[in-house]
Amino acid sequence: MSTPPAIELIGIDKSFGPVHANKNINLKVEKGSIHGIIGENGAGKSTLMSILYGFYQADRGEIRVNGKALEIADSDDAIAAGIGMVHQHFMLVEDFTVLENVMLGAEGGSLLNKGESKARKELKRLESEYGLEVDPDAIIEQLPVGLQQRVEILKAMFRGAEILILDEPTGVLTPSEADHLFRILGMLRDQGHTIILITHKLREIMAITDEVSVMRRGEMVATRKTAETTVEELAELMVGRRVLLRVEKGEANPGDVALSVRNLTVHDNRGVPMVKNVSFDVRAGEIVGIAGVAGNGQSELLEALSGIRKPHSGEIYVHGKKIVNANPATYRKIGVAHIPEDRHHMGLILPFEERENSILGYHQREEYGRGGVLNRQAILDDAREKIEKYDIRPPNPLLKTANFSGGNQQKIVVAREIERDPDILLVGQPTRGVDIGAIEFIHRRIIDMRDSGKAVLLVSVELDEIRALADRILVMFAGENVGEAKPDAGEQQLGLMMAGIAS
Repeated sequence: MSTPPAIELIGIDKSFGPVHANKNINLKVEKGSIHGIIGENGAGKSTLMSILYGFYQADRGEIRVNGKALEIADSDDAIAAGIGMVHQHFMLVEDFTVLENVMLGAEGGSLLNKGESKARKELKRLESEYGLEVDPDAIIEQLPVGLQQRVEILKAMFRGAEILILDEPTGVLTPSEADHLFRILGMLRDQGHTIILITHKLREIMAITDEVSVMRRGEMVATRKTAETTVEELAELMVGRRVLLRVEKGEANPGDVALSVRNLTVHDNRGVPMVKNVSFDVRAGEIVGIAGVAGNGQSELLEALSGIRKPHSGEIYVHGKKIVNANPATYRKIGVAHIPEDRHHMGLILPFEERENSILGYHQREEYGRGGVLNRQAILDDAREKIEKYDIRPPNPLLKTANFSGGNQQKIVVAREIERDPDILLVGQPTRGVDIGAIEFIHRRIIDMRDSGKAVLLVSVELDEIRALADRILVMFAGENVGEAKPDAGEQQLGLMMAGIAS
């Protein structure tokens, strides 16, 4: 008798008003395998997994776990069925310790000391068995994101998860952290666990999965054994057309210096220097990329250059004019646009409608209203133009921004900033959590900015992205500019520079 699939979804259908998110989805995930689910932003991947985990209920369809039909009304039902989920945006209490987060909701009765002792032993076992080492007494907010993600996995394992769903797990990880995650997932699979991996990154699919299912516009369009497919086939299945998997650009034609930074030092909220005496120039008509492992000062640098954070010392010049005590509004007025690294905390107000976010920061301009009264029709017309030009899905400017997928939220930010036609574009992690079709589109827009004579400063933890887009690469380590490299520099050379070993 054959072993039933770990997960079987039959005829799953789900709509949110006029948006048909899942259309008669059928899916089988074999026990003890890593099964990838890929698709463009808004394809319905996260909705489908949220139904499996009990966040949403399907309008129609059936869920079977290990061959048994189940009603999963909420996450408690999912956990009881042995299903755990690690979300794209972590669900951790930042002021709590690792142990407290792992125990939360599973404290083991009213005698907390007894429950804590038992949990500590179980946590130690899980850490050693699966290579998930992390200090149980560390405070979450003091941990790097790679370790925070381990805590999320430990939480699921602590609750007895045999089936683990990971939603865009490498979106906030460095390449080395992602590789370590893959080793952990492989170990879990080898010990009989079932992994469902939602990702946009085809390299990850090819590296770690056994099978891969492709969704497009709410439908399941194909399932392939990973060993029998190619990156090119998967990309075409995702997007519905052939996709250019490399960045095509001509030689840069740099002009005058547009942005100049001299001896800049920037402190974080604790008063710790994160940017240390950094100097560089960005010329019109070039893309300067800043490479480095996350947490080495890139975020604070962008915040200082966009007016969000006040520098501790040093000077910033825009077109030769020194900028003093500026705020984001000042920078916008002099032609500096900023696509922030964190779209949720700095780029968007999620409860606002799409049309409202599409003018955020520019809402005081005359074309959007006068005398403090907004011209709603003008804002609506402007939003519709951006939605069409940037293929934002669903094409509804009245929809709350929280209801768009992460990649489409990113397109809203990119459209808002680039369509202002700035002289200088500051870009942080432009394609974080974005699908392959949208990556191609965003990369093209950035290159178009360069080719039209704009100065672009690009920060990304994706080394391939930096090498593909940048005309010059600056490397930051421990808050310092440790050297400059050409885009054709080898990964090993750049990796050593990023680790502070070579320059």
